[in-house]
Amino acid sequence: MLNVGLTGGIASGKSTVARMLAEKGAILIDFDELAHAVEEPGEPVWQEIVHHFGEGILLPDRRIDRRKLGAIVFTDREKRELLNRLVHPAVFAEWRKRLKEIEKTGKDAVVVSDIPLLVEAGLETMVDAVLLVYLSPEEQIRRLSARNGFNREEAERRVAAQMPIGEKVIHADIVIRNEGSVEETGRAVSRAWEELRGRSGHTA
Repeated sequence: MLNVGLTGGIASGKSTVARMLAEKGAILIDFDELAHAVEEPGEPVWQEIVHHFGEGILLPDRRIDRRKLGAIVFTDREKRELLNRLVHPAVFAEWRKRLKEIEKTGKDAVVVSDIPLLVEAGLETMVDAVLLVYLSPEEQIRRLSARNGFNREEAERRVAAQMPIGEKVIHADIVIRNEGSVEETGRAVSRAWEELRGRSGHTA
């Protein structure tokens, strides 16, 4: 089994690349989905988040309003770090559990874990290869504004809250540049997939 960590910056196109890799046969583990699972109402992580951030972050159905919580943590580094400390251990535990389940039946599988904070969390040693989706900061701001309806100031704040994408490049084994057309990205993903398949052939 080859355990690949997929990362990049906000609005860089990780989800698009992940979908393309899944279509080629990769088994995808989405950390955002894992976070949603551990933050379900009543779960221990949900209880901790509500305890620290208050019930004002909840929707009528008691689920966490991620946009409202995001507005809080992206303007306050200490609160952002607190949220990460509350959520990450449970997410990583679920991740390791899923990897073990896949390995039991998929010895030759290529597993792609979409991990936005892979480099920031120092998880490079926990994967066999780091695949980075690269997008320039200016293009990140433009796409984030278009996707989420943020004004430029808010989009800049979200991008600035993350490690600069340029600093992540040195941690990557494979870089997919996502600044061109969907077709160009698809060709880059195909090349990356062939390389990953080659690596998986040498993985026990």
